[in-house]
Amino acid sequence: MSSLSSMDRKDASVDDASVPALDARRVMRKIDLHVLPYICVMYTLAFLDRVNVSNAVLFGLKEDLGLVGNQYSVALVIFFVPYILCEIPSNIFMKRLRPHVWLSICMFGFGLVTMLQGFVSNWGGIMATRWFLGVFEAGMFPGCFYLLAMWYRREEAQKRYTFFFCSTTLAGAFGGLLASAIGKMDGLRGYRGWRWVFIIEGLVTLLVAIAWFFFLPDFPEESKFLSAEEKEWVRARLAQDVGESEIQQKTTWRDALMKVLAGALMYFGLIVPGYSYAYFAPTIINGFGYTTIHTQLLSVPPWAAAFAFAMVMAFASDAARHRAAFALAASAVCLIGFAVLLAHPANVQAQYGALFLAASGAYTAMPLVVCWFNTNLAGHTRRGVGSAWQVAFGNIGGIVASFAFPDTDKPRFFMGYGLCLAFSAFTMVMILVYVSVLAWENRRRAREVETDDEKAKLRKGDLAVDYRYMY
Repeated sequence: MSSLSSMDRKDASVDDASVPALDARRVMRKIDLHVLPYICVMYTLAFLDRVNVSNAVLFGLKEDLGLVGNQYSVALVIFFVPYILCEIPSNIFMKRLRPHVWLSICMFGFGLVTMLQGFVSNWGGIMATRWFLGVFEAGMFPGCFYLLAMWYRREEAQKRYTFFFCSTTLAGAFGGLLASAIGKMDGLRGYRGWRWVFIIEGLVTLLVAIAWFFFLPDFPEESKFLSAEEKEWVRARLAQDVGESEIQQKTTWRDALMKVLAGALMYFGLIVPGYSYAYFAPTIINGFGYTTIHTQLLSVPPWAAAFAFAMVMAFASDAARHRAAFALAASAVCLIGFAVLLAHPANVQAQYGALFLAASGAYTAMPLVVCWFNTNLAGHTRRGVGSAWQVAFGNIGGIVASFAFPDTDKPRFFMGYGLCLAFSAFTMVMILVYVSVLAWENRRRAREVETDDEKAKLRKGDLAVDYRYMY
């Protein structure tokens, strides 16, 4: 984790006579070690508890619960209804209750629900548990992005965002390994292997949630691991970067429609290939003719490749202080992956290689567009609501992904591959739209005369005339 701090720009110090001179790298390393490990573990478990149903299917979940037709897809979709509806309220609760309280409560809740999934006996049971899983997991992703945005400046944030987001790739890889091991418990104490997948992973989450109540960090102004001087240093450097953002500052229709909607649509386009891969990669690989255990093991390398590719792109993006070209490139890699899957259905080697491209592209582009959008906003209110809005709107794509790979399309999945390709292309278009909007806004502000004093500019944050959006 300390290597993240070592790449920070030298201008991380604060030019303010009222703020004590501090060793920037030492403080940033301290922040990294107290923030990143805890939220990464937390989201690894959240994502694992969300998508482990794809591993459970290979161990007989559908057959044991008597799922027919599109009932499995509906069980996937029901998760997204409360997940989407609860994300903005969750971020509001997190600000009021503090992250270590609210996120630990949510984590305990989805750990308990995951365990209960291991005891369901019919479609109604899996529907009910998936619904409550969506309720408790709603706060995880936008909450963690909100928390990260309140700790780091824009030019140093991408590698942290990606490192956190890559918890999903680690969860995917670890989930395959864990499921292959747990699957060997099939029949133990009368429970099928898929039940043990839910029971064991849910129990681990419960235990970690209890510990994280004491260790999870709060916002900088509430943190316990920083001294008073260090808290003031963090506040001042973030204010220099994006201002402090006045809570009552009005948001115009242009600000909401052009920037906020474009940011949400970028993420929406990536959710379809991202969740499609997470939910159906084991099914796709199993269609190549491998055994269940072999399939679980072969699902690991594409996730590992995605982690490596995402981190390389994140460090390069921070070094260049640029997001758009990297997000476009990653989206193009995802598009190529699904194009190969669509064009070469009979070539197993090409199909498996294409899964590497699909996973690497989707899970690199997603943290890029989320970090880019969130760190262009300023202040608790705009970042809290903005991050939740982007993630909530984007996750509508999860509903599309849930129905993209019906069993009737096995083993070629033309509809699923075609949808993922189309949505990857859609994201590339929306990235260009978002860049155009930001460039237009920056040019408009360059023509205006600044009339606010320094305090007023800090209060306005990213709405100040001399603020320039990063792209």
